[in-house]
Amino acid sequence: MPLTGAFATARAEAIYRRESRRVLATLIRLLGDFDRAEEALHDAFTAALQQWPRDGVPDNPRAWLVSTGRFKAIDALRRRARFDASLRLLADQLEDVADAVEVDEMEDDRLRLIFTCCHPALPTQARVALTLRTVCDLSTEEIARAFLATPSTIAQRIVRAKAKIREAQIPYRVPEREALAERLDSVLQVLYLVFNEGYAASAGTQLTRGDLCVEAIRLGRLLAELLPEAEAIGLLALMLLHDARRAARVDAAGELVRLDEQDRGRWDARQIDEGVRLVQRALASRRYGFYSLQAAIAAVHAEAPSAAQTDWAQIVGLYDVLLRVNPSPVIELNRAVALAMYRGPVAGLELLDELQARGVLSDYHLLHAARADLLCRLQRPAEACEAYRLALQLVRLAPERRFLQRQLAALENEGSG
Repeated sequence: MPLTGAFATARAEAIYRRESRRVLATLIRLLGDFDRAEEALHDAFTAALQQWPRDGVPDNPRAWLVSTGRFKAIDALRRRARFDASLRLLADQLEDVADAVEVDEMEDDRLRLIFTCCHPALPTQARVALTLRTVCDLSTEEIARAFLATPSTIAQRIVRAKAKIREAQIPYRVPEREALAERLDSVLQVLYLVFNEGYAASAGTQLTRGDLCVEAIRLGRLLAELLPEAEAIGLLALMLLHDARRAARVDAAGELVRLDEQDRGRWDARQIDEGVRLVQRALASRRYGFYSLQAAIAAVHAEAPSAAQTDWAQIVGLYDVLLRVNPSPVIELNRAVALAMYRGPVAGLELLDELQARGVLSDYHLLHAARADLLCRLQRPAEACEAYRLALQLVRLAPERRFLQRQLAALENEGSG
């Protein structure tokens, strides 16, 4: 049924958000080139905006977009063949291959694309950046924030990675089982960064991006089925357990709600049950690591009936193991906060002050926010206000900024009162 121009445009935009990464992954497989596939994706959606208002949205928009993008790419190659005869042969080859391909085949193109992007021939940072950009549609700015790099640096990494894949003729497929393990770490890192960007956005107006959380979990399930190693299972558990709390992390106005103040009735009990079972499975293998241990910590939080009944001693112990497996200032920060809940604010503040003195997290707003909270609990309001002001200078996400502003305003009002 024909649609009005505005409605068709809105529908196309919604389909783009839902289907563009699937369409792109399939086009890369069919066309054998990242840039050619991205151009074809753009051409396909341009055609959709022109045709759908007149002809209506097709029953299978994804198949229509893949088919349209494929033929747009072949037509473009034939036009360019006037200047480069080799392109005509390539167009003929692509047309023959395309005719033999079913769009809705069983194998998942995005999973194949992840392993292509994470090929050992690419530098580690380039693997992650390319996958985040291509598979998950994160902007170069979002990826730059995740890597603490500049957007131009990330853009260069992506361009070089695409060129390497093309020049080295890296195959577009899930590798044989013997080769999977060597690429697992990079794939896990990609999914972890994608999920983190969805669960706690690095900047912007919204605290969470549910689409990224759902996508990371979906890909995590596929990976755990394909390669049921402890850390793949552990990462899936970690994502499920955190995502189970996502709806309770903001109130009706979209404002941040702290963990100890969340309505636990809004937590997804089915996801928690699944996540806890996966944690137990990962830990029982005794091949657990960074992701499985974080999942175990998340499971302790998720299983606590209330904030007051949280087993902080067990959480501190898990952080001790995690620090041995993966030493990190951020893990030290999280352990300090857990220790403050277990042994009191003085014990936690001592560790946070040591971190601050080392300067390793001086530009991390959560260090200063954590110090402010502990200083409040110790009845040191002037120092707490200063810590909140430091955190406000560094925070990038609007809901977190408003939360810190409310905390500071309340403290200042108490002082003036």
